[in-house]
Amino acid sequence: MPEEERVGNSAIEARDLSIYYGDFRAVKDISLSIPRHRITALIGPSGCGKSTVLRAFNRMNDLILNARHEGQILFRGQNIYEPWVDPVEVRRRIGMVFQKANPFPKSIYENVAWGARVNGYRGDMGDLVERSLKQAALWDEVHDKLQESALALSGGQQQRLCIARAISVKPEIILMDEPCSALDPIATLKIEDLMRVLARDYTIVIVTHNMQQAARVSDHTAFFMIDEDRAGMLVEYGETTQIFTTPRDKRTEDYITGRFG
Repeated sequence: MPEEERVGNSAIEARDLSIYYGDFRAVKDISLSIPRHRITALIGPSGCGKSTVLRAFNRMNDLILNARHEGQILFRGQNIYEPWVDPVEVRRRIGMVFQKANPFPKSIYENVAWGARVNGYRGDMGDLVERSLKQAALWDEVHDKLQESALALSGGQQQRLCIARAISVKPEIILMDEPCSALDPIATLKIEDLMRVLARDYTIVIVTHNMQQAARVSDHTAFFMIDEDRAGMLVEYGETTQIFTTPRDKRTEDYITGRFG
């Protein structure tokens, strides 16, 4: 496939990516192209490097002592690890929602406005806050209490607030690291429904241990496992329907059917 076509179809791409924590190689030789405006799920047993790869997509691993990488991650055709690339700008354009909701101890309004304000937004802040909360399917629940503490919201509402905060700075990609693991089934369903809506405007990459969730919400699935050296490796990657119904690798089938993991 020509290079320009690869870049055109891919929101972000890892090429021969290996990540080390000190002398330990956490993941090795990962090559993975994430399609635009789709939901891609990263699945696999604990310790196989899913979250490490996810954090590499917006340079969050830079914040970990002794972390280093080999290989490339291409965003808009550029390697985000080039020395001249500003990691703060990378994280603005590639946002992240964490496993545990982490709203700031501020008002609901200020939680959404904070990122935009830090990034120099000069438009109508009230309009931006409203649009972001509507996109995160939270506006109807909080529109009359914007000045109340975000910490008073339920867990599911806090997670949707964190999504609103992430999209307020207009990223192109949203990374989600097990965003529903601390939520009850009803709140989980709301987040899953929200992801499907957001995928119209954003590329979403989600790490999940929940096979049913991956099957429900994702368009593509990447299966990781641990090799004999304890490094995470990519075993199989394809459309979710294919991965879950006709996996090409026996190890994928064994994991999905619960034989290990």
